Amino acid sequence: MTTVVCPGSFDPITLGHVDVVRRARVMFDDVVVVVGVNAAKRTLFTPEERVAMIWEATAHMSGVRVDFTDGLIAQYCRKIGAAAIVKGLRGAADYEGEQSMALMNRHLTGIETIFIMGDPGLAHVASSLVKDVARHGGDLTDLVPENVAHALHTRMKRETAPAEETR
Repeated sequence: MTTVVCPGSFDPITLGHVDVVRRARVMFDDVVVVVGVNAAKRTLFTPEERVAMIWEATAHMSGVRVDFTDGLIAQYCRKIGAAAIVKGLRGAADYEGEQSMALMNRHLTGIETIFIMGDPGLAHVASSLVKDVARHGGDLTDLVPENVAHALHTRMKRETAPAEETR
């Protein structure tokens, strides 16, 4: 059985992410979607919330698991015996950012990174842009799974609600 890891911060998971996971699953027996910690990013959802959203968004796919790590992805891959890391690319700018990570992961543990080109119809979908659309009450239907749209709208309503007066 060939296991691969699909890592990311997934804050939140988008339809682009789900598409990459689905296509990775066609190629490999076992896909582990791993929520990682990126210290450079300020997240909207906790790791536990992100894991739960991914579970629900990928529940229809057999051979897909979801996990969390606060360590190095390369070490996580070694720990579970993953054959490779799978990353989705929307375009050249994504490749530029991912190349150095792929080379570092190979340097650390010998694990290779496989790049899957994203669906061109979803190339404009990024978690940061999705959060901005949600903040302004925009339609998320073609951007994120339904459970994620609900979570985003709920979170945004809570964040923008006027603070209760203290007495």
